Amino acid sequence: MSRFAPLLRTSWRLARSCGRASRSFASSPDIAVHPNIGRFSSELDLQFISRFDEPFLTFRVMDENGNILDPSLEPDVSKEKCQRMYKTMVELNVTDSILYQAQRQGRLSFYMTNYGEEATHIGSAAALEDEDVVFGQYREAGVLLWRGYSMQEMCDQCVGNRDDSNKGRMMPVHYGSKRHNFHTISSPLATQLPQAAGAAYAMKLQGRQACVVCYFGDGAASEGDFHGALNFASTLDCPVIFFCRNNGYAISTPIREQYRGDGIAVRGVSYNIRTARCDGNDVWAVHKIMDEARKIAISQKVPVLIEAMTYRGGNHSTSDDASRYRGNDEVSSWKLSNNPLARMRMFMEKKNWWDDQQETALRESARTAIVQVCNFSFSLLLSLLLFFPPPLHHKVPASLKEQEETLLEHLKEFGSHYPTVN
Repeated sequence: MSRFAPLLRTSWRLARSCGRASRSFASSPDIAVHPNIGRFSSELDLQFISRFDEPFLTFRVMDENGNILDPSLEPDVSKEKCQRMYKTMVELNVTDSILYQAQRQGRLSFYMTNYGEEATHIGSAAALEDEDVVFGQYREAGVLLWRGYSMQEMCDQCVGNRDDSNKGRMMPVHYGSKRHNFHTISSPLATQLPQAAGAAYAMKLQGRQACVVCYFGDGAASEGDFHGALNFASTLDCPVIFFCRNNGYAISTPIREQYRGDGIAVRGVSYNIRTARCDGNDVWAVHKIMDEARKIAISQKVPVLIEAMTYRGGNHSTSDDASRYRGNDEVSSWKLSNNPLARMRMFMEKKNWWDDQQETALRESARTAIVQVCNFSFSLLLSLLLFFPPPLHHKVPASLKEQEETLLEHLKEFGSHYPTVN
């Protein structure tokens, strides 16, 4: 039996413990019957329960030094796949550095880094199949890269140039690719959760042997759409995996000010959803938990909730200054002890799959390639006229015609201020 199975059963154990208080109480032999709910046990002691007796366990495979904690948990992954996973994590890390600097230079309007959460991206993406459908939030760029989305496409989207598939209509980092089964990201928080539940329900009706994966952060779990989505998915048995990246902050709000319960995982139990928590900085724990969750979602046609405990190493976005609400010591401690890239590299070095020479070559080649890609993206400037007429309408609405006329009048007077091409 998989060592992961007892972990998933944690939800049922916690559910049973919910009724246990710190003191014993008398139980009535009578069974109350509700015409719609059915039979349930009654009690003679009145108690208000505010917490579970047991904390939700966190699944780990690898420690902070890259050591596998149990031989039975040794990843069943080839050297080639392991190296590809690490290379993708490094490429994402280098891309973040370059595009963040580009925004600071005024070459991009906005950007969001993925520092610290690379293992949640690549560990989970590597356990999925191409036919699985992904709904992202805005910090899952690594999932797209793993699926074959190119650096060029990523930079084009951030710049909003004429090669951007969205033609500059979306904010930077709001990626989307039908070719890669990745739904376009939207800015409003948590909207993707009910959409993912609905998509999974449709796939179930179609009989497809695939699942939906919905990524979101701990802040999104405070939105009403989170609860609606979980209830919908649980009630209708939708094959969707809800993957929460609990990175400790909802922009500037730390989790200690955001909720009182035992994280996000415990909420899955309330909706009768198979739930597990993992170390989100341990790429192999993430890979294992996603692999098992996918098997459950597809074979049983039910939802699964995963909470990956990770850390946001950078600012929330280029519009944020994290130093105003957390200290440098906190970030430095994470970099030294729990950086997912460092842990993955130490694992590979212990297996003689990686060395300093390969590390230097990878980072140099990645930086060179990404700089070239970015420079090309910056050279392909978007003409504002490409917005009109929008390709979504058979007949352009009067409101959009009015916007086009306003734009043209604006360009007549201020066109020299826009670095565009026709």
